[in-house]
Amino acid sequence: MLIDNLRGNYRFLSGIAPYSCGVTAMPGHEIVRVAFRRPEPYRAGFERIARYLEATGRPWQALCGIELRLPAPLSFEGFIVFNAEYRKLLAAWDLLIGDANPVARTNIAPAVAPPAEPALYAFSCTVPANDAPPSFVVAGAGDLYDQADLTGRAVVRPGKTSAHALREKAGVVIDTMHERLTGLEMDWPAVTAIDVYTIYPVHPVLFDTLFARIGDTAMHGIHWHFGHPPIDALIFEMDVRGVRREEWI
Repeated sequence: MLIDNLRGNYRFLSGIAPYSCGVTAMPGHEIVRVAFRRPEPYRAGFERIARYLEATGRPWQALCGIELRLPAPLSFEGFIVFNAEYRKLLAAWDLLIGDANPVARTNIAPAVAPPAEPALYAFSCTVPANDAPPSFVVAGAGDLYDQADLTGRAVVRPGKTSAHALREKAGVVIDTMHERLTGLEMDWPAVTAIDVYTIYPVHPVLFDTLFARIGDTAMHGIHWHFGHPPIDALIFEMDVRGVRREEWI
């Protein structure tokens, strides 16, 4: 369900306790993505976000997307514990709407140069913009048949890494991206960036699984991050976004 976040000037697609499934800016606003040249420990990173928002005259509630990096993938149990602490931080920022978490999130464990501790890689926020096209961020999703099932039962082809298994896993994730785009009232032509996260070859899934679905959006290419989803039982993750402005700080 798409829900209004009037304080943050965006709408969000309801998800689970740690994150929403995606966000889209309300009319008169756009989403800006801001990435760190050097990721910071994520709690200190939130302090940087606060300074950025205050310098641009935006309330903390304008924060609508978070991208984290982990030292290594977690077990399902470890992921749940991490999410509980992360949600407490969002609550301390007064970002929650009742029991709903409006902030989209991607959480990845880089296979090369991982951080020593959980780190903030990038964030997204809304800013006033009367002439901007629709902008949105779709939260990351891994190879789970049910993204809300964090018990291990929903893993697609668990333990399998063949090209056929990778296609099946990627197909489920791409279906999830499509469902979330539809839920945000968006579609593939509005996407400006596609991120793929895996340590396995992406070539088997590009043409018959991904490019066949996204049409002309393929002109923007695919950004392949050589890394792991945040849970050690998963091997393939994606997120997508459609934004006019991206910054590096």
